[in-house]
Amino acid sequence: LFSQKDNFSLTKKTKMAIQSSNFTSLDQFYTFYLSQHRMGINRMLHLIATFWMIAVLIYASLNGPLFALLALTAYIPAWIGHFFFEKNKPATFKYPLYSLISDWRMAKDMLIGAVPLRGTLDDEFIVGNFNADPF
Repeated sequence: LFSQKDNFSLTKKTKMAIQSSNFTSLDQFYTFYLSQHRMGINRMLHLIATFWMIAVLIYASLNGPLFALLALTAYIPAWIGHFFFEKNKPATFKYPLYSLISDWRMAKDMLIGAVPLRGTLDDEFIVGNFNADPF
């Protein structure tokens, strides 16, 4: 995840948490989550998936709860982003709740401009902007 030659500082505890995947807070997980969404196309696909999920849940609330199952289809564009572009495994498989919350947070951060919609996120951006070192 982070190379030895990075010119920004991570505490030893931060590095160990990311490497061992022992997250003790949502902020800690969010740093990892952003590292799994470096490519703009992946973040854009996640934003599409988030809006799709909102639309499906509104539709389900008006037309019956069975339609809520369609919300699962929102994962399709997000997983395309991971498997075909990032070439990594979605964090949803190991951390479903943290991933869901972080997806909404990333969507909010993209909409307010805190996370760019396009381009690649480097380690310095992720750590410098989203790691208040909560460890």
